Amino acid sequence: MKRVTIKDLSKFLSLSTSTISRALINDKNINAETKQKVLDAAKKLGYKPNPTALNLKYGQTKNIGFVVPEMITPFSSKVLQGIQNILYPLGYRVIIMQSDENPLIERKNLEHLEEFNVDGIIINLCHETYNEDVYRNIIDKNIPLVFFDRIPAKSLDVSKVIVDDHIKASLVVEHLIKTGRKKIAHIMGPSTIRNVIERANGYKRIVEKYSVFNLDLIVQTEGMMFDDGKNAIKKLLDKKVDFDSIFAFSDTLAIGAMNFLLDQGFKIPQDVSIASFSGTELSTIVHPQLTSVEQPLVKIGEKAAELILEKIKDISIPNQTIVMETELVYRASTII
Repeated sequence: MKRVTIKDLSKFLSLSTSTISRALINDKNINAETKQKVLDAAKKLGYKPNPTALNLKYGQTKNIGFVVPEMITPFSSKVLQGIQNILYPLGYRVIIMQSDENPLIERKNLEHLEEFNVDGIIINLCHETYNEDVYRNIIDKNIPLVFFDRIPAKSLDVSKVIVDDHIKASLVVEHLIKTGRKKIAHIMGPSTIRNVIERANGYKRIVEKYSVFNLDLIVQTEGMMFDDGKNAIKKLLDKKVDFDSIFAFSDTLAIGAMNFLLDQGFKIPQDVSIASFSGTELSTIVHPQLTSVEQPLVKIGEKAAELILEKIKDISIPNQTIVMETELVYRASTII
């Protein structure tokens, strides 16, 4: 059966297509009687609106791009939940694009979203500087852009939602020291991510404060997944570097390291204490459960959505940096 279009309604009612369109989007300038006539005819003929076409006609697509490094762990999905809490009731749809921690894929994703004429983009980047020219190009085109978690270089003036990585990392490491640990390994993550450096600096500040700094205990990974955590801790064991605890950049790195240690016969936390940063459900579904900095992921998503809506309404408003509160949750991986 042929799809009923606005042109069909126009012919059926002897009204212009613009009048039909305005009636279907509840334009306040349309006569109530005419609007009802259009709605009745649409129902009778089985017309199904094409919201993208209607919104484009009036300067919006009601689509928001959501670009993230991965959707494997609960991190991005929790942020997405918050974004949807704000945007869905307003009729927006979210287009999800995954970069797989690859800046070239991220670049393509952003280019595709521009082609889709999205009203704005919310992004968690995978490389601090690689795609800065793309971000600038998007901003120059007056497409609202909001970053969360991982943010671009300071030279780029953008709205962003973050946590205090440096301070919270310091608190984690200090907790390990106060439980008697002195040989604290740090699994860093790639240095092309700003908060990897921020958390590493928080780690260094505390181990230097307590005079237990040892450069051999810092391991930088190429990626962010479980195998990267496993390989990092394997390097320490192969080099016979002595450690009694681990602070990992993320839950995934911590869990990869912990699973490998358990396979090697280590007891957690008796032999090695482990703590992480992220605070997804992953920290509570492993055994032992992970001590972790928990970020308010749903609230981060909600705040990012609010910022993008403000920019859609008025692109000229000043950019904002929102710093969200976090909580260090002590669990069995560090408490004997």
